[in-house]
Amino acid sequence: MNRLFVAYKPAGMSSNQLLSRLKRRYNVKKAGYSGTLDPFAKGVLIIAFGNHGRLFRFLNKTPKRYRATLWLGAYSPTLDIEKIETISETAEVDPQTLTSVLDSLRGTLTYLPPKYSAKRINGRRAYELARAGAEIDLREITSTIYDITLIHYVHPFVTFEATVSEGTYIRSLGEMIANKLGYDGSLSALERLNEGQFVYENEKDLDIKTSLGITKNRYNGTIQTVLLGQPLEREDFDLHDEGTYWIDNGDTVSIIEITSDGVRYILNKVEAC
Repeated sequence: MNRLFVAYKPAGMSSNQLLSRLKRRYNVKKAGYSGTLDPFAKGVLIIAFGNHGRLFRFLNKTPKRYRATLWLGAYSPTLDIEKIETISETAEVDPQTLTSVLDSLRGTLTYLPPKYSAKRINGRRAYELARAGAEIDLREITSTIYDITLIHYVHPFVTFEATVSEGTYIRSLGEMIANKLGYDGSLSALERLNEGQFVYENEKDLDIKTSLGITKNRYNGTIQTVLLGQPLEREDFDLHDEGTYWIDNGDTVSIIEITSDGVRYILNKVEAC
């Protein structure tokens, strides 16, 4: 079964556990997901059955939007409620001050990712090294915060929504907010609301033709040439510039790359739904 859809991961289970449940429910053996969610987080997770996992890197998955609740005064090395070590008293924050702090985080941010993250270091996940007590040498990353808004504030809990670039660590964003207010802080809740255009809609099948984040091109030769995977010529396309494109074959799509050396197939005859 080749299929692409959006599932909703509840809090309290890993992304792999959800995937296992879906495989049993739909009786499929080959499946994968894009964009791991931490066990304490909930929200949208793009799922692929069969060979459709090959499409993940071509999907229109940015920007992403999250809703998070920050617990002011709670310290955790994981930056969430997994390992709360201390809870300190904090004074109530003026809502205008809080809004100003959130506003200051819009734009490009450079920061260290959390030690307890899925980021790979020499082939191992950072959280594996952190839990083993190993020294972790993390490199700074850069994220774009397109928008960040205060949803509500009931001291000491601050709920906000953020629209961000791919690879942004919302736990780090929560830590920055708390630090700017002069406190420790950890997330008590996190929900991914969307990945780019993808939202949860009861696991309905995604239309591949409207899901791709690359440009559509038109092949002006005989469609059988594409369906049979035969060599393609650059001049037979509407768009000649170098880049990655998708082609509409009717019931299927193909993804090709135009380079200075010619045209090559990346994926061919992928079912459109």
